[in-house]
Amino acid sequence: MKLIEKIEGEQVKKQVPFHVGDSVKVHTRVREGEKERTQIFAGVVIGHKGRGLNESFTVRRISYGEGVERVFPLNSPRIEKIEVEREGKVRRAKLFYLRGRKGKEALFVKERVSATVAKKAKSAAKKAKAAAEAAAA
Repeated sequence: MKLIEKIEGEQVKKQVPFHVGDSVKVHTRVREGEKERTQIFAGVVIGHKGRGLNESFTVRRISYGEGVERVFPLNSPRIEKIEVEREGKVRRAKLFYLRGRKGKEALFVKERVSATVAKKAKSAAKKAKAAAEAAAA
């Protein structure tokens, strides 16, 4: 068993740490005939599974109004690099609930939380102002 782990350890890549909910750009090498080019797939990480060489993650994005998901093997030689654009704050391991959302709400994970906090703060300020006016009158 240790021999297998040793061979796998040599093939495992050192990757940028990212988590479910993060917005990432995955740079993959695509071969077209004789030429090879880099293609970027940007979206939100909605799942992560496996360990060691079998580790993979799922990225979802909205393309022309349709949801597109792609599963990437983490240790694939086709993946050049993974850039984390924005870190998301989520409370789930799998974000399959994003599949039911449309438009902008399908893209944002972290902003929705901060928007809710801002909305509550605005509401509290409005109540405080009304209470101050009532006390002055």
